[in-house]
Amino acid sequence: MGKFSEIVKSDIPTLVDFYATWCGPCKMMSPVLERIKNEMGSQVRVLKIDVDKNQDAAEKFKVRGVPTFILFKKGEIQWRQSGGMDFNTLKNKIKSAL
Repeated sequence: MGKFSEIVKSDIPTLVDFYATWCGPCKMMSPVLERIKNEMGSQVRVLKIDVDKNQDAAEKFKVRGVPTFILFKKGEIQWRQSGGMDFNTLKNKIKSAL
């Protein structure tokens, strides 16, 4: 998980999406995350982590349900929430952490 910890320690806020391929709400969040990337550009980095392939990361951050979003800045958790949400809600959460 070396690369992961380097990414989340960055000055650029990193939104981590803990998801699963079989999860319906996770699939519904994909276009929302794409839009976040497109509209916010270099202000935020979006990282998707498949909990089935990265159980250590899911365990470390106590991810109990998917999707779970955790926003990191300089290695610290700024915000975290489980479940799907709309674009504006997610964008506002990220902006408040900037």
